[in-house]
Amino acid sequence: MRKSFDGLSGLVSRELQREPTNGEVFVFLNRRRTHIKLLHWEPGGFVLYYKRLEKGTFTPPPQCSTGQLSWSELILMIEGIQVTVSRKMARYHR
Repeated sequence: MRKSFDGLSGLVSRELQREPTNGEVFVFLNRRRTHIKLLHWEPGGFVLYYKRLEKGTFTPPPQCSTGQLSWSELILMIEGIQVTVSRKMARYHR
C-alpha cells in the first residue's frame, strides 16, 4: 500500500491494460484486507481515497469474481455490510 497516484495509475496501465483516466474507479486492497485505496480520475487530475480499518477487514462481495463491482456493492463493502440474501429488481438501462 505504498503506491500513490503515479504508482497506482501505472499499475492500472501495465497490469490491467486499462486506461486510468477513463473515469472508472479502481479499487486496491492490501493482503490482510485492512486497507483500501480507490483511484479515480476527475477532470483536472486523480483523486485517491484511502481508508484504514482499526478492527475487522474489507470483504469483497462473492460475485466479484469478474473484477467489477457496482457502485452499491462498493459502498456496502466499504461500510462493512454483507448482504447474504438479496433480490435485485429490474431497472431501466439504455
